[in-house]
Amino acid sequence: MSRFPAELPSDALETVVSLHRPPGNVTVSGDGRVFFTYHPDLRPPVNVLEIVDGETIPYPSHEMQSRKDGAPFFDTVLSLRVDRQNRLWTLDHGRHGFRQPRLLAFDLASGRQVHRRDFSGYEAPRGSNLNDFQVDPSGRWIYIADASILRRRPAILVYDTEAKECRRVLEGHPSVNAEPFTPRVQGRTVRVLGLMPLRTGVDSIALDEEGRCLYYAPVTSRSLYRIETETLRDARLSHQQSAARVEVFATKPMSDGITMDKSGNVYLTAIEYSAVMRLSQSGALDTIIESPMLRWPDGFSFGPDGWLYVTCSALHEVLLKSQSGIKRRAPYHIFRFRPRFDGAPGR
Repeated sequence: MSRFPAELPSDALETVVSLHRPPGNVTVSGDGRVFFTYHPDLRPPVNVLEIVDGETIPYPSHEMQSRKDGAPFFDTVLSLRVDRQNRLWTLDHGRHGFRQPRLLAFDLASGRQVHRRDFSGYEAPRGSNLNDFQVDPSGRWIYIADASILRRRPAILVYDTEAKECRRVLEGHPSVNAEPFTPRVQGRTVRVLGLMPLRTGVDSIALDEEGRCLYYAPVTSRSLYRIETETLRDARLSHQQSAARVEVFATKPMSDGITMDKSGNVYLTAIEYSAVMRLSQSGALDTIIESPMLRWPDGFSFGPDGWLYVTCSALHEVLLKSQSGIKRRAPYHIFRFRPRFDGAPGR
């Protein structure tokens, strides 16, 4: 149980869809179209889907879900976002950088692919993990969290979609590095192969409404950080100059997905408490909703009409499990509920 009484009862959670595999992230367009991924590290046969009339349909096609000769395909897409230009962006970590990390964008009106970026071995080296990202309001700048689960050199990538230039920033800075504590989720101590504590670098990432500040944190960290995006975009600044402008914004629980509403509040999936929490600009932390159904709450997206969508990946139950073991722990869910504040769809 969290330390704070929840604002909403647990039955305020509305089931969007029940799934036979764990979802990764979710994004919702301004007209209410819902897209999500199956968590790629659990080897799903289909990666990116849309919910249509209660059914899950591969997006944009079945063909995109598997390797084709020379054509881009969805290999290991975890995060996806709908931007304010009504484009769906998908981020593929390329099997932790051992294949091709890639960013693709699709125009939602036509379904046509409109942007492609294959990241280099410098931008996303072997052992990297391009985990989550945010698109700024103009649609030009994209900020990517490299959690670097295997390489253990986390960083933030800044990608200019117009110039098609990308830089790694803040690599090695304390704000992107995991803190040395062992997660405990729903009574389970989370260790890889039962030995190593799961410690993930920068993953939680969110932009404010105007795109002026980036908020970010490692999953296993008790601090949420922020930095002005103008600093991240300025290639003239040295590593030391950029690092000096990082702020500790607030103390937080262990978190995976984060997002922000139009009033500047930060929402966190509080994994240890099976809860969603909210941080105000003053740093005050409140529990919005708490439920055992929130099995490792993972990714967020606001949708229209004040809804906030959240995926539950149950990673503490399924990491390194067999396909039959994953199926035995089904169903998995995407939920939604209405917090007191509204947010921009897709974020």
